[in-house]
Amino acid sequence: MDVIELKKFSDINLGDDFFDTLKADYPGFDLWFSKKSKQEESAYILDDDGIQGFLYLKEENEEDTSITPSLAKKRRLKVGTFKIDAHGTKLGERFIKIIIDEMFKNNYEESYVTIFKKHDTLISLLLKYGFEYYGTKSSKAGIEDVYIKYSKKIFKDIFLDYPKVNIKNNKKFMLSIFPEYHTRMFPNSQLKTEKNHVVEDTSFTNSIQKIYLSGANISNYGRGDVIVIYRTADKGKKAEYSSVATSICIINEVRHISEFKDFDEFYKYCSKHSVFDKNELEYFWKTKRYKYLVKMLYNIALNKRPIRQQLIEAVGLDRNERWVAVQLNDEQLIKILELGEVDESFIIN
Repeated sequence: MDVIELKKFSDINLGDDFFDTLKADYPGFDLWFSKKSKQEESAYILDDDGIQGFLYLKEENEEDTSITPSLAKKRRLKVGTFKIDAHGTKLGERFIKIIIDEMFKNNYEESYVTIFKKHDTLISLLLKYGFEYYGTKSSKAGIEDVYIKYSKKIFKDIFLDYPKVNIKNNKKFMLSIFPEYHTRMFPNSQLKTEKNHVVEDTSFTNSIQKIYLSGANISNYGRGDVIVIYRTADKGKKAEYSSVATSICIINEVRHISEFKDFDEFYKYCSKHSVFDKNELEYFWKTKRYKYLVKMLYNIALNKRPIRQQLIEAVGLDRNERWVAVQLNDEQLIKILELGEVDESFIIN
């Protein structure tokens, strides 16, 4: 049930307790909601035994003088209404990922959100992912702060620049992930491995940060290094045509399992962003089979997924090498990005 969906306003229960604070903060919220319903507009919503999150996005093309300093006439993405009942940062990250994905997918130069100062946790998340304080907005609801993310601004920081990928002066490698774990890391990415088959990524079901345990020695990689995610073949299928490169991630940190004093500390670190459940983590802790933990940002889903044959013949990977954590050079990464039809706007050279 833990899936964020794009639903019509008319299919969303305005009577849910979730909306009480929005009704209190914004006079006329009910009328606004009813108007959007009649216009057959939609919003992103997480409904799991009651609404947990709501996000409404809209395109704007006009000057906004209710904001100080005024926003000049420009095509931009506005975060119209955004609220989460978060029990941590993961849910907030998932909704922020939707905002940023929409911003880059539709080539907006900027996206902005208005928010009351009291929502300090959400503001911290916005700042973490490259939104900057701009000014204030006055309305019947009161005075809100305005935060803007600029698509072309580069900070040289993996979080502030997200989802952009720096491909210079860092290491690159390809990390193999079994299908059953890959599906959990990138849910709803229904892979079809035929050559040239375009797969649409429904990335709004994913969080930005991921933690994965690997048996490969990846101790020589660290923050800012690039990972190409490689989904191995399903049982009974030939790897040549069913194993695929799917995504580009950036490392936040790599840790060894021996750094954790006990299971509780290990579980606390893993649980928020791991694809593994508690039983699996207990097994990994006891056996120490997978010694390396990589915490990474999920930056890009490849528009086309290069199959193993292409990775050998076009990229130049060694057919006889065991592809667990394969080091890549700059040219090989660039070729994978080309085969994956990644837009240049995502790349920092």
